[in-house]
Amino acid sequence: MNRILTVLSLVLMTALALPVHAQEKKFFTPEDASYNNRSLYAQRPNQLKWIGDSDILMQVKGNEILTMSPTSKKEAVFKTLDELNGYANAAGIDSLRRIPQLNWLNDYQATFYAMGKEGITLNRLDLKKSRMDHIATIPQGAENQTIANGTLYVAYTIDNNLYVANGDKQIQITDNPEGVVAGQSVHRNEFAINGGIFWSPNGRLLAYYSMDERMVTDYPLVDITERVATAKPIKYPMAGMTSHQVTLHIYNVASSKEIVVKTGEPVEQYLTAITWNPDNKRVYIGVLNRQQNHLKFNEYDALTGDFIRTIFEDQDEQFVEPQGPAYFLPNNPDQFIWKAQRDGYYHLYLYNISKGTSIQLTKGSYVVTDFNGFSKDGSKIFYRTTEVSPLERHCYMMELKSGKITKLTKEHGTHDVSPSSNGKYFLDFYSSTDVPYNIDLQDKDGKFVRRLHEAENPLKDYYIGETTLGTLKAEDGQTLYTRLIKPYNFDASQKYPVIVYVYGGPHAQLITDTWTAGAGIYLNYLAQEGFLVFTLDNRGSADRGEAFEQCIHRQCGQLEMRDQMTGINWLKTLPYVDANRIGSDGWSYGGFMSTSLKINHPEVFKVSVAGGPVLDWKYYEIMYGERYMDTPEENPEGYELTSLENKTDKLEGKLLMIHCTTDPVVMWQHSLVFVENCIHNGKLLDYFVYPGHDHNVYGMDRAHLITKITQYFKDNL
Repeated sequence: MNRILTVLSLVLMTALALPVHAQEKKFFTPEDASYNNRSLYAQRPNQLKWIGDSDILMQVKGNEILTMSPTSKKEAVFKTLDELNGYANAAGIDSLRRIPQLNWLNDYQATFYAMGKEGITLNRLDLKKSRMDHIATIPQGAENQTIANGTLYVAYTIDNNLYVANGDKQIQITDNPEGVVAGQSVHRNEFAINGGIFWSPNGRLLAYYSMDERMVTDYPLVDITERVATAKPIKYPMAGMTSHQVTLHIYNVASSKEIVVKTGEPVEQYLTAITWNPDNKRVYIGVLNRQQNHLKFNEYDALTGDFIRTIFEDQDEQFVEPQGPAYFLPNNPDQFIWKAQRDGYYHLYLYNISKGTSIQLTKGSYVVTDFNGFSKDGSKIFYRTTEVSPLERHCYMMELKSGKITKLTKEHGTHDVSPSSNGKYFLDFYSSTDVPYNIDLQDKDGKFVRRLHEAENPLKDYYIGETTLGTLKAEDGQTLYTRLIKPYNFDASQKYPVIVYVYGGPHAQLITDTWTAGAGIYLNYLAQEGFLVFTLDNRGSADRGEAFEQCIHRQCGQLEMRDQMTGINWLKTLPYVDANRIGSDGWSYGGFMSTSLKINHPEVFKVSVAGGPVLDWKYYEIMYGERYMDTPEENPEGYELTSLENKTDKLEGKLLMIHCTTDPVVMWQHSLVFVENCIHNGKLLDYFVYPGHDHNVYGMDRAHLITKITQYFKDNL
């Protein structure tokens, strides 16, 4: 194994030998490991950002807004809470308890939400006029509030209906029957969909998703909080079954008229990447077929809903997965940026609509993970990639006319940037295996100007073991990254039990060049309790390119297990590993993987824990399930091969299975059927439920979950 980096050396081994009273070090608790101790996370500044289109930075400290110029180190008090409340009182707005989150519309105007007597209020701070204005009131219980920057209308949802607040006037857009939902995310948030409301640039037209779920099977969830438990069914389309039907509507606030975009047949298709043209007259939809292997990026007339043309098509033998909307160049209705995986990796493309041409902007054996925006004049773009390493994220600036690329971020780690409007400066937000969280100010050439924030090490007072990152080779030669966490009092002459912490599924990367190497507190807590904690990002996991990620198609879990066994074989070569005491732990796809490893390799895994596990893909929803497995009718062999419910006769040793009773993602049925089959096969397993929790256990109950898992490994491994 090539050990490329040793990280988290937060405690010197010599210091560990000293008495506890001399060090004042602390041990992690289950509460610490369950996100309930905020002091364990790197401190971040409050609202450090650019003001509008200016080169002026703001930050909130206490009850003051401070400002600073990039060319000066001096901070100035810009506004105080008392001053803001003076404006608020003059406008009849309730006093503010703290500086609100400010959304800058330009260099001198910002909007913010506040609590009012009648609900949530939207207000505007105007620095030129030294005043505040009440803009709108949103009723209590409203969700999905989305502001139209052009008009400051606010769209929101209550239950399954959509509304618009125009001042204090509430306009009800829809009056839907039960089973039809407006203005919310659709397709279970797949395809980078994270909302259902899309204002036109001028804020006068409102596009929104309408999802008809009446044809989808009701799935029963049970609420036990009442004396007589009640059914709380949800709509859950399983792989191969009837899907919901989604349409895109466009509502004209001034005329109260509405049209439905004519996206055509078949009705079981996915509408993604909703994008407005800057001219406010055209709207674009990525229409993806149910098989998820053919995307058409279509242009429609926003006033009539008529189809105009297909701008481009993307096809793939396995699947096409849209990653976001198109990004039009500022005030340019003819050109946009699109991210697509066409040459084996996600890259950026520049489209010219009128010419019908496209140019590939970025190229190479790396993934563009994020598009970070334009300079104000549209001449430059900012984006983030894995070019340096799959474990790192670095940011770049490209001049569109010349194609010149400037690497903006220098230090190893995971970066994100916020450029000033003119692109002369940018904020670099980053962490790494040795940096909890820094914010640097740099110029357009990536030259360091000064550090604006450096978080202290939040774990300096805790016993932390050594974390080592390394690499192994998969059977096809691809690099697999690994992470090994040792107990804080590690003794190489002893042998230790190992917990393999696994996720292994798409859209996730567990090992990163970030603080704690992506492990967080939970895995360090397990190491503290005397275990070696090992993780390997197998094939199928995120941001490694098409060949790495799509090889799991139609056979989820199979190649992933083989990669995990590569890690096991390496662990067995270490003199301090007790090869007879290896366990596995994972949740969701990780629960599927942990159970798969236990069933298929009982000779290796003495103890396994599986939380919220997918145990038969025929019970999983169609958007995610059919992308990776196709339908049960199309791929019966794959569904049979990957099912764990039909393999309970192979179960040996100790398995703790955990499920939340109201899980809306991985249905409780998965593990209940598994338990039933274990009974029929005379197999014993340990089983635990968390009543009333959804897909995972959060809040104070999470400490109980962590205690339960840790004690299970202590008792049995």
